[in-house]
Amino acid sequence: MSKSGYPMLGQLNPLSFLQAFIVQSIKVAGQFGCSQEHDRVRYIERMGLAAASCLETAARAERSLPQDMPLNQEQYASLIMDIKNQIGGEFSSTSSGAPYVRVINHRCPFGEAVREAPELCRMTSSVFGAIAARSFGYAKVELRKRIAANDGVCEVLVYTDPAVAHEQPGDEYQIKNGQVYSSLASTDDQIQQALVSTWCTNNLSNRASPQRARAPIIAQSTAMRAAFRTVEIVAPTTASAVISGETGTGKEIIARAIHALSDRSEKPFIAINCGAIPESLIETELFGHERGAFTNAYQVRHGFFERANGGTLFLDEINSLPIAAQVKLLRVVQEGEFERVGGEEPLKVDVRIIVATNENLDLLVRNGKFRRDLYYRLNVVHIHLPPLRMRPDDMSALVDHILRRLSEKHHHPIRILSSRAWKQIFAYDWPGNVREMENLLERAFLLNTGEIIDTVIEQDAPQTMSDCCSLRALRRQKGDIAESRLLHESLRRYNGRVSDVALEFGVTPRAIYQKVKLLGINLQEYRLDDSREPLT
Repeated sequence: MSKSGYPMLGQLNPLSFLQAFIVQSIKVAGQFGCSQEHDRVRYIERMGLAAASCLETAARAERSLPQDMPLNQEQYASLIMDIKNQIGGEFSSTSSGAPYVRVINHRCPFGEAVREAPELCRMTSSVFGAIAARSFGYAKVELRKRIAANDGVCEVLVYTDPAVAHEQPGDEYQIKNGQVYSSLASTDDQIQQALVSTWCTNNLSNRASPQRARAPIIAQSTAMRAAFRTVEIVAPTTASAVISGETGTGKEIIARAIHALSDRSEKPFIAINCGAIPESLIETELFGHERGAFTNAYQVRHGFFERANGGTLFLDEINSLPIAAQVKLLRVVQEGEFERVGGEEPLKVDVRIIVATNENLDLLVRNGKFRRDLYYRLNVVHIHLPPLRMRPDDMSALVDHILRRLSEKHHHPIRILSSRAWKQIFAYDWPGNVREMENLLERAFLLNTGEIIDTVIEQDAPQTMSDCCSLRALRRQKGDIAESRLLHESLRRYNGRVSDVALEFGVTPRAIYQKVKLLGINLQEYRLDDSREPLT
């Protein structure tokens, strides 16, 4: 056991590790997640839906039950009790012959912490509901009694017949196109579910690294929600995509989300940073080489395209790709074939290409630094990720996620931020985005001697950090500034086309016109000048 009391990875089988991970994550989220109960409930619901598939897969494997066989009511009741009891409860079922599954529990898996954060019960509802929906197509879960509400017992009713459940209270779960939807889950919830499910499946078969697949999906802000809506639409297609944004904004996370939600999810996902490969080696790395192609080429080398065959190839910092390599890349995109360096026979390949850039590709095309024909081939779908300073609504959830992960990494109980530290978080501009936030929080986590972190940013602005400035006022001010910047940036990117801006934000054009009027923006300035690059 670790010093914090949580089991270590090496001491657990995959099911037990996943359960311990979920218990720790949800416990921390409930106590320290978001400032509002509604936010915490939504967060726990999102995690529960994501975890349910993994838990069910592992539990079925332990029982030698086929993964694609619907459970009957008795099997379902037994399965959910096993899952919850392995986490640490005392669940039993008393629903034989009833039109529902009734489960009672006298010892909560979350212990006394559940009384301080009653929304943790959402975990039980979402796990039970998601597993039921996959077998029966529909479920409604009623938390009739809760230990968290001092009822002395946990009593849960799960209805699987919509006709019977119609007049009953509770939260509904339905299966659509293989995904579980709940009354609280939104688009980004489904993406998170797909990613965690992919990690779970790969982990059980020892095919993937959990650390790489368990990337955070934080989408409270309007811009990030719009990005995830685009991800959900484009993922099932074969279209290539360009993801733009500053360094550290999470472009690879978006690429992995597209892959996880596609029919290529069981195939390789290979990520390459084009800017990290020397120009003399870029073609060999991408396309491979034949034996004897050059000095020291003693054997055939398979490039990234061959290794990604059937899956997804993510080319980060595509803006740094040399022109010569761009010519070869264009051929792969157009014809689906290429030749190894020193080779004469064309090789066929089926690869979905997703690229990312931290520069304005449109501007590079105009300056002759990026091929126009390649740009139009790749830019079928454009997803822009705003910098962290323009996403104040995401900061709380990001901080909480990072602190939980640091607690796991360093085997230390969770630490929380003081009011002063939160003010620093919202006042700072984060030029290094999420990556900088991770580094600064880890330093503060390690150097702090107590359970409350009082300082995150060493050099802060006294006028911004004064006690007279409330955290709520600071957050509102930061949000207004970010909203204005984000709108200006989008108008520049789309040359003042309000319909395109509205589509990106997921609102009506009328809403954009109203905001433009409120901020006193002159749309003609953007429509007359097409050469401006996006604001940074």
